[in-house]
Amino acid sequence: MIRSPSFATRLIVTMAVLLLAYGAFVGLLGRHVAAQHEKESLQRLSHGLARHIIEHWPDIARAETDAADRSARETLLSMLMVVNPGVQVYVLDADGRVAHYIGEPGMVRQPQVDLAPVQQFLDGAPLPLFGTDPMDVGVSRIFSVAMFAPRPGDPKPPGYLYIVLDGQARTLVAGQSSLQRVWQGAAIAATLGLLLAVASGVIAFHRLTRPLHRIAHRMRSFGKDETDAAVVGDVVATQVGDEVQAIKRAFEDMTERLKAQAAREQQQSDSHREMMAGVAHDLRSPLTALHGLLEALAGQRSSSPATFDRILSTALAQSDKVRRLSQQLFELCALQSSGQALNRERFRLDELVTDAVQKFDLTDSARPPVMLQGPPPGKLELDGDLQLIERALSNLIDNAMRHAPGTEPVHVSLSRNGMLAQIVVEDAGPGLPQDLIDRLDRGQSLRDPPLQRKSGGIGGLGLAIAQRVADLHGGSLKLLPTRSGGTRLCLALPLSI
Repeated sequence: MIRSPSFATRLIVTMAVLLLAYGAFVGLLGRHVAAQHEKESLQRLSHGLARHIIEHWPDIARAETDAADRSARETLLSMLMVVNPGVQVYVLDADGRVAHYIGEPGMVRQPQVDLAPVQQFLDGAPLPLFGTDPMDVGVSRIFSVAMFAPRPGDPKPPGYLYIVLDGQARTLVAGQSSLQRVWQGAAIAATLGLLLAVASGVIAFHRLTRPLHRIAHRMRSFGKDETDAAVVGDVVATQVGDEVQAIKRAFEDMTERLKAQAAREQQQSDSHREMMAGVAHDLRSPLTALHGLLEALAGQRSSSPATFDRILSTALAQSDKVRRLSQQLFELCALQSSGQALNRERFRLDELVTDAVQKFDLTDSARPPVMLQGPPPGKLELDGDLQLIERALSNLIDNAMRHAPGTEPVHVSLSRNGMLAQIVVEDAGPGLPQDLIDRLDRGQSLRDPPLQRKSGGIGGLGLAIAQRVADLHGGSLKLLPTRSGGTRLCLALPLSI
């Protein structure tokens, strides 16, 4: 997996690129300004050079048709080139064409000089001014120019003395002698400055981005337990990537957790309201019946003992129903508490199952019998809360007895499957509601949300307690298929090693 560079790395690279670009821009701008300043200084210093030559050597303006002393003019031009090899001296006619120059034949590649800069120079325009270089096509250079004085009686307009001040020879010598060293020094200074800036940026950006890592870590660990937070902290501390993206992902994760938590709280609130409504419905019916029976007992004091006993028996049954429901609600709330602690001890599960079957078989002869079937599994030891497991088994057997038709027996079996003990409780009743079957098949909690009976109230409290006890012990409560209807529930619990 290719990891993206960190935010600090990208900042450092960006800063280095910007510094390089800025340094190059400043260097080029400085070079241009320095060159312009140098040219302006040179042109200003040599501004009157052409006029000075014309004033002191007027013979240079004589035309060849006037039979002037060509040798004297050529000697003068050669002297000027010798004194300053960096200049190029030209004699231009009135139209700006090169009439005479010092150099080898064919050196003039552009015989026509643009007169617009010449006229600006003569009119005193601001310097620097760039004109045509006859020896270099398409290149403009600084110059000095002066107009020849008109000759009396000569109808032809005067020409110009045109001097290129920074010719090719001067540019070549200047570049070789000074600019190379200047640019080498500038490059060394720029490199040192860049390295210093990058080093400072690494330290500064590292210090600036460390809080981003901490923020991402705190956002990722928000709402998680200490184990998850430690794992996330290690991941955030060791990851290499964009800190801003890490904060974005952490914020999105935290947002999703908050949304999920809000949904869970809303679901819990709805489940709580439904449970309270169901409890109120379940308690209202037996309490109303119990109150009516007590009133009937109060009015039947002089009645026959049989009637009195029948009413009392019914009242006791309703009272037992209220007691059982209240006890189941209390146990379920205690089991669902986050601080529930198991009173673990080692005990024999086979003996516990045998005792529970015998207890139910001896309680009430009017109820269906409870029979222990299957081959004895032998000694099965379990580390767990004996009272909770006994309560879970009692709930399963009690539910089976209440739903078994007539005198059909309830069968209980105990077997071993690897390191699991399996307690199977089977009845021949009408079976469980489809909602309970679906939840057991999916391994979903039987109390979240509570099961609503069609007749009102809540159901499945005994099964919910058994399922919760199995979960606390690392086991499960499963629904097994039956051959002839009824219900087969399997309480699986891990055995001791």
